[in-house]
Amino acid sequence: MSRATAGRNICELYAESEHEKVVLWSDPSSDYRGVIAVHSTALGPAVGGARFWNYRSDEEASLDALRLSRGMTYKSALAGLPFGGGKSVIIGDNRTTDRESIFRAHGRFVESFGGCYITAEDVGTTPADMEYVRMETRHVAGLMCGSGNPSPVTAHGVLRAMQAAAKHRWGTDDLKGVRVAVQGCGSTGYHLSKELHARGARLTVTDVDAARAETAAREFDAALVAPEEILDVEANIYAPCALGGVIDDRSLARLKAEVVVGSANNQLSEERHGDALEELGVTYVPDYLANAGGLINGCRELLGWDVERTLEKVRAIYDTTLLILALARSEGVAAHRMADRLAESRLAAAVQGSLR
Repeated sequence: MSRATAGRNICELYAESEHEKVVLWSDPSSDYRGVIAVHSTALGPAVGGARFWNYRSDEEASLDALRLSRGMTYKSALAGLPFGGGKSVIIGDNRTTDRESIFRAHGRFVESFGGCYITAEDVGTTPADMEYVRMETRHVAGLMCGSGNPSPVTAHGVLRAMQAAAKHRWGTDDLKGVRVAVQGCGSTGYHLSKELHARGARLTVTDVDAARAETAAREFDAALVAPEEILDVEANIYAPCALGGVIDDRSLARLKAEVVVGSANNQLSEERHGDALEELGVTYVPDYLANAGGLINGCRELLGWDVERTLEKVRAIYDTTLLILALARSEGVAAHRMADRLAESRLAAAVQGSLR
């Protein structure tokens, strides 16, 4: 689904999405507005975090929920997890202090899905917010007493994907001396920068929050550039770790990196931009493959996994990345399309199995 569809009305967006269920919910008593999108439950209940963002319109919020929930389906399928894909977005200012009423309303919304959707933290939300959600529903993860902050685990998964891309591209997964441009020094970007620094990578960092960027630059001996300059950095690897849609016509014309792999969701503004990366000779690791560590971390709560089993699954992102890049090269297709094929084949097998 391209961002060009943002101009269509909500009914048209929902009709074209092929999701199992999409609901726009309003609770005036708590000033709550949100969208929950369930893309697929073929592999199990749909799992996806709650994003709290000041969207410009219900249409924009709906488009984000649709794109993100589809990505969660494919993320789970590639990671070999027994979950489907869903996402919820809360429309409003995530700096609000009236969090209990907002998140209890969100919990009631989640509960109305009867267990086919499980929520968790995401951009603009925290484990503390999920505790309010739990007051209204048991279909919630990412709790303060649960699996904890997923960002370090997500970052490690991105690192593993990055190492696999380096192995595919340059014949070695040693990142010492490799130049990496990190866009976004929030929780995941910070932890990724920390891991890269420990492995001897040469970093350039940026963030719209100058203080966060300065902290990362100081702690990890990184060069610091303004947000609008990160694409002009001469780097081997570009790591988008902020919001999505950063790979578009304008950024492609400026991109100097040979490899793109990061933690941001929906990095491609449109599907064709993944094809354009392939045409430019850039190795691209699809976002929902690289950033699956956060979802895998949630399996500690959802499936009762211990830490070692969880980390073993996160480390396996390396092997899946190598497989997809090798298949894409051998069949002459863009990596994001090969990743889609593999995920869709696993979904189809699950549906076929359920019909027997």
